[in-house]
Amino acid sequence: MAEVTVEIVGFAESECGPFPCDETRSCGLETCYPSNSLMDAISALRDELLAGYGEKVEVKTTLIDEEVPDYIREIIEERHPPIPIILINGRLTSIGRVSLNLIKEEIDYALEES
Repeated sequence: MAEVTVEIVGFAESECGPFPCDETRSCGLETCYPSNSLMDAISALRDELLAGYGEKVEVKTTLIDEEVPDYIREIIEERHPPIPIILINGRLTSIGRVSLNLIKEEIDYALEES
């Protein structure tokens, strides 16, 4: 069982973040370039995290196109986070984009805590 769950919440057709997907991107992901697609970025992130952390980390995708789970609705109503929403073990982060290095920092922190 994974020690850390990275949950990415967004829309199926949304972008991976607020910055352009070009040669100056700072997300740290290569295989999804230049799609700027959330789904492609999640796949690339999952591959990178599996390579770096193995089974310690699970990447979960929650799409809110059709239905918003109650716990996500509560987060949105209380905190108004940007899409995509990045949760680490259920905790809202301030990342607001699919970024390998920023998410790895949060994972490392969560692993230290466990």
